[in-house]
Amino acid sequence: MYFDVKSFTSYGSLSGQRPDEMVSSADSEAMGKRDARDFAMWKSVKPGEPSWPTPFGDGRPGWHIECSAMAEKYLGANFDIHGGGLDLIFPHHENEIAQSQAAGGGFANYWMHNAWVTTAGEKMSKSLGNSLLVAEVVKRIRPVDLRYYLVSVHYRSMLEYSDTSVQEAGQAFRRIEGFLARAAEFLGEDSRSVVATRSAEFDAAMDDDLSVAQACAVIHDTVRAGNAALTDQDRTTVTAAYASVLGMLDVLGLHPQDWPDTSGTDGQTTTVIDGLVQALLQQRQDARGRKDFEAADAIRKGLDAMGIRIEDTPQGARWTLEH
Repeated sequence: MYFDVKSFTSYGSLSGQRPDEMVSSADSEAMGKRDARDFAMWKSVKPGEPSWPTPFGDGRPGWHIECSAMAEKYLGANFDIHGGGLDLIFPHHENEIAQSQAAGGGFANYWMHNAWVTTAGEKMSKSLGNSLLVAEVVKRIRPVDLRYYLVSVHYRSMLEYSDTSVQEAGQAFRRIEGFLARAAEFLGEDSRSVVATRSAEFDAAMDDDLSVAQACAVIHDTVRAGNAALTDQDRTTVTAAYASVLGMLDVLGLHPQDWPDTSGTDGQTTTVIDGLVQALLQQRQDARGRKDFEAADAIRKGLDAMGIRIEDTPQGARWTLEH
């Protein structure tokens, strides 16, 4: 059973396709269609496939009708947002609209089509065998770095995946983490009572078709302002920047409390590791005090080789465990 495309005057409005300009498929006539542009709503039974009885014979739903049926069952005849990949705009989503509205529903008010994460220039897919499992990726990359990498690009933009790109994104996110750690230390107990906020610029970026790239730029601008305030010992500005960064990260699912910490100041790293690193940092400080910079650099390089990054701050050296 086919849908008569010519009977639905707004067909093609989502994709920009015009029915009178569509190219017929080679097997359209053999399939028994009245018009080559018509699409299947119900398919006849085939041996070994599930089927259901109907007045016009046993069969099964077509691909498009399955999605319309599920959407109406769980979301109702009319709902706000329907998402999907760019490759589904036509014919799949166009067909969903046609059959759902023809059945009397309004269907989706807004459509959001995301681009793909690619590798070697190709879309990741099971059929190509180039998919990456998150469970495997996070064995070599911090989960929070991966999330930051994925959310920092507009959802309609292609994203070429590589471990190097994720690691570069992780370095950017560590600058944010570094500010939060320094600000929390500077504010002391007061940091626990800070109420998260968001800047108007961040909200405007997110309201502009989820422009997360611009939203992330606002976060980094706030971090820079916060770091300058730390240098100036400006408690009011540090507090405001700290609250704003926390609020903005929360929107993106990147709030520090939602992720395992890897810094030596968070109280969650094991006491043994923290004690060893602190002892080495004290040796480094002693070496610098007696102007034995070669020994101090050797300690830093040794820690770096173990994946421990040292950052010198006005409050003293702090360390971060690289994944």
